[in-house]
Amino acid sequence: MCGIVGYIGNKNAKDILIEGLSRLEYRGYDSSGIALPGDNKVEVVKEVGRIVNLGKKITEKSFLGTCGIAHTRWATHGKPSTINAHPHISCNGKIALVHNGIIENYQELKKDLTKKGHKFVSETDTEVLVHLIEEYYQESLEEAVKLALSEVVGAYGICVISSDEPEKIVAARMGSPLIIGVGNNENFFASDVSAILGYTKQVIYLNDGEIVVATSEGISITRLNGDAVRAEIAEIEMTLEQSQKSGHPHYMLKEIMEQPQVVVDSTKGRLLTTDGNVRLGGLKEISDKLRDIERIIIVACGTARLAGLVGEYMLEEYAGIPVEVEYASEFRYRKPLLSNKVAVLAISQSGETADTLAAIREAKEKEAVTLGIVNVVGSTIARETDAGIYNHAGPEIAVASTKAMVSQMTVLALLTILLGRERDMSLVTGKRITEELEKLPGLIEKILAKKSELKKIAAKYKDYRDFMYLGRKYNFPVAEEGALKLKEISYIHAEGYAAGEMKHGPIAMIDKDFPTVAICPKDSVYDKNVSNIEEIKARNGKIVAIATEGDKVIKKLVTDVFYIPKTLEMLTPILSVIPLQLFAYYVASAKGLDVDKPRNLAKSVTVE
Repeated sequence: MCGIVGYIGNKNAKDILIEGLSRLEYRGYDSSGIALPGDNKVEVVKEVGRIVNLGKKITEKSFLGTCGIAHTRWATHGKPSTINAHPHISCNGKIALVHNGIIENYQELKKDLTKKGHKFVSETDTEVLVHLIEEYYQESLEEAVKLALSEVVGAYGICVISSDEPEKIVAARMGSPLIIGVGNNENFFASDVSAILGYTKQVIYLNDGEIVVATSEGISITRLNGDAVRAEIAEIEMTLEQSQKSGHPHYMLKEIMEQPQVVVDSTKGRLLTTDGNVRLGGLKEISDKLRDIERIIIVACGTARLAGLVGEYMLEEYAGIPVEVEYASEFRYRKPLLSNKVAVLAISQSGETADTLAAIREAKEKEAVTLGIVNVVGSTIARETDAGIYNHAGPEIAVASTKAMVSQMTVLALLTILLGRERDMSLVTGKRITEELEKLPGLIEKILAKKSELKKIAAKYKDYRDFMYLGRKYNFPVAEEGALKLKEISYIHAEGYAAGEMKHGPIAMIDKDFPTVAICPKDSVYDKNVSNIEEIKARNGKIVAIATEGDKVIKKLVTDVFYIPKTLEMLTPILSVIPLQLFAYYVASAKGLDVDKPRNLAKSVTVE
């Protein structure tokens, strides 16, 4: 959830570190800090608020050097403050550390270290680590880090420096992402590749239990037990241009507007329209196992889970496979019944979501087939699952997910065709779905061309305090997603419901000050949705409808309507979610809020 940047080489470390932190702002944070080895101590500057505040503070000091570490913090233990911000420093001022993750046994360790004379100044769990390393430090920072980590229970991605060894960074990973950027006579560390774009395309993805010693001349990687690790260098596909706003006022709007291309990229080379089938190379090696699968469990969090719910409808209706969608954060605690006839499918934009990764590891222990739908090449979920499908959606910078969800639903449609054609799906059905998938980018462009209509509607509703979102069947998860988007970026209370549940309680809230957003396309449950709308109208509730082009009946029933093109019922959510994204965006913008970096939220949730 936090951001780490490290640099060692022959350039000014300060500038590289600050730029790297700026590129990680989208992850969510409340404070930041930077540390460089100095004469007989580590020089540290920390500040609350935005990176720009840290930059102003650094200009007041002479901060020169070719080695350093930096961090953006999202508070877990202790409120946002300069004291709680990273990097944390040892008692003697010679060692500094940045950390992502949670140290579960920090209280026990802190108690023991306090007895040994260590003085703690922060409320964080992280500070324990730097004091523990100081306790073990004699002549080798690497050995001290290894010994300290042998006592730690929890998750971590860390970078450590010492003024006694100023030309070295020691880093380690356990359950929290950390990558190495390999350059010419320089090396980089980051929790996300976006931090080092423009400096190198060569990266090494660290695995759990690995420790790194980096100098300007090279790196060495070992396991915590001392075994040597042969590093595999990968190429970053993401470009610096992709991580910029490209003239849009916010990343969120840019990413919404990219969605036609996202569907193109998610389906490129995968649609076999003549055969009514798809090609998913990432699943080829386990095709025999997939034919024997009797049940699928989708594990995910947040928006990814809602995409999974859409996939549940697709897979059950068209592939004939029983599907369950689980909160990844609860999956392990209900003692799931698994076997090698069950596939556990993880959906995660970052591929690093801690709860989802933990669910996959639980599934592997119980011999289930593990699959992933992820957007980040080389991410932990991508590497730890048996097989998977990349989204190819490009970097998603805004905290509120938009294009990733559209890509996830598109990929789930591809998976449905693949599994369905191996079972009872006919050639005719397969062709119909693939043909409609080919049309989707053009249909999305039609929606985006009318975004000004949604801007006007949003202006009318921006001051309401509560909303209800309703949908049925395929669009029930979309109703939940629309409510989630509004909550995330505008801080307006909103609830998404299956429309059939409205009379089981929520209808009590309806009055002239409680608007409803109703997703009501011309599909198999259209008449039932209209009945719900009639009931809301009878109670003076305002209604914004998402309806199919040409539906004149709905216009007479609701306060405002936005039309989307007609497509197959199973693909409708890929279209209906887009106006809800735009509505939330324009409401938040009209309220003058920071759309890309909403309060209290982080892009990648890497702690449980």
